[in-house]
Amino acid sequence: MPVEPLSQKEIEDRLAELPGWSLDGDRLIRSFRLGSHFAAAAMVLHIAQVQEELDHHSDLTLGYHSVSLAVTTHSAGGAVTEKDFELARRVQDLAPGHGAD
Repeated sequence: MPVEPLSQKEIEDRLAELPGWSLDGDRLIRSFRLGSHFAAAAMVLHIAQVQEELDHHSDLTLGYHSVSLAVTTHSAGGAVTEKDFELARRVQDLAPGHGAD
């Protein structure tokens, strides 16, 4: 079943429920600052597991004490879909303190 892109209004409504996430072009983006490089690396592993479970993968960047994601749905022409928000919600739930920067 094809995944439909969300409207701008739907994206804005869903972003209001995800503190720290924003829209950059056709991607949902978020960076998390963690207490150590080890904590950031561990978070990357947890995110990778969620991505496998959802069969939906982001661009994921590990920094010194940070993790950054850029999420879009390639099968929908690079548009933002409900799949992107499901991944964002799951990642948000993994973040220490729910991703307080």
